[in-house]
Amino acid sequence: MDDQRLVALAQEGNPDAFSLLVERHQTMVYNLALGKTGSPQDAEEVTQTAFLKAWQGLPAFQGKAAFSSWLYRLTVNAAIDLLRQRSRRPQTLSLDDPDLPPVPDPAEDPQAQAEAQERRRQLWQAIDALPEIHRTPFLLREMEGYSYREIAKALGLEEGTVKSRLARARVLLRSELLSHGNFWGREASKETKGKGGDLE
Repeated sequence: MDDQRLVALAQEGNPDAFSLLVERHQTMVYNLALGKTGSPQDAEEVTQTAFLKAWQGLPAFQGKAAFSSWLYRLTVNAAIDLLRQRSRRPQTLSLDDPDLPPVPDPAEDPQAQAEAQERRRQLWQAIDALPEIHRTPFLLREMEGYSYREIAKALGLEEGTVKSRLARARVLLRSELLSHGNFWGREASKETKGKGGDLE
């Protein structure tokens, strides 16, 4: 029985059909979660979360994407949420944008450490404030190192849409960071302020 039929049965309230979907896809989900978290324990938690969200979201699932693609996206999002909640965040991010202020590794000096910590806090505060449609591809690109094609597959988007959302995310992030002009010691340029107005 194919996924489409099992999904239809599960949507009618058949738990056995959903159990078959879990059995069929659990290896893929677990391996993806393990690759994202690097921890078997966390991968198990992400796997459980992804299938729970799939079960809860089945009534609204319309089948426009394959069930496996939808489940893939749920797993990626669950892994990102877990990593964010546990503050497993890199010391620096390569944002592919020279206009964004760097977040340097702190020196041994306590003041430098405090300043670096504050910069990281402001950076992640700005990232967390991004709209979901921009934050998720941004994190996949900058935190997970996904290619544009991989992000497009994970989120069910065209590569061009991924690129435009990433560009918009960087504009929004740059604007937020540069609003702390005294802290960063930089001012937003006219070019920066005028970018991204028609991006998705």
